[in-house]
Amino acid sequence: MDEQAGELKRQLREELRASRRAHAGALPREVSALVFKRPPAAVLAMVPQEAVIGLYRASAGEAPTAGYTRFFFKTGHAVALPRISPDGATMAFHRHTDPFEESDLVPGPMGLRQPRADAPQVLPAVLFVPLLGFTPTGERLGQGGGFYDRWLATHPQTVAIGLAWDMQEIASLPLESHDRPLVAIVTPTRVLGPFGAD
Repeated sequence: MDEQAGELKRQLREELRASRRAHAGALPREVSALVFKRPPAAVLAMVPQEAVIGLYRASAGEAPTAGYTRFFFKTGHAVALPRISPDGATMAFHRHTDPFEESDLVPGPMGLRQPRADAPQVLPAVLFVPLLGFTPTGERLGQGGGFYDRWLATHPQTVAIGLAWDMQEIASLPLESHDRPLVAIVTPTRVLGPFGAD
């Protein structure tokens, strides 16, 4: 079952990467500057007052995170970005102390920038997660490396919130046993979730 789901997910990833890139590339610059600038009230309600906030540094096409990163930093939260180990096997979160100039980041795997190895490692209580696709019930399709699913499996108490464009929504996903659902998903027009709430 996982093998069949894995093949379907590979096909979906190719389609969604292309459509996401085209969508983000077609947005006027003034629109791009405004989306995801500040978390909506429904999202802030999920964030404890002194929580460490984990984010990702968006690559081309991904929902942008710079606005959220600066917002949480300015409001006194410790913010963290993922760092991939040199062997590419694990991901951990390290403090990000300069979200304006990014002077504390260094080149990392897959062309991404990440915190230096000596930046303090922290445990996010709230984690904003990148994705390629999502369902209306909180399932997530990631890039395929499994970093976030593995990390969330060992940190189930972390509130995982996806950031996405509206056009990344799909009706259903072929799920595998290691897939981890999200607590909520934020798009430029709405907040889906929280899921699993009684």
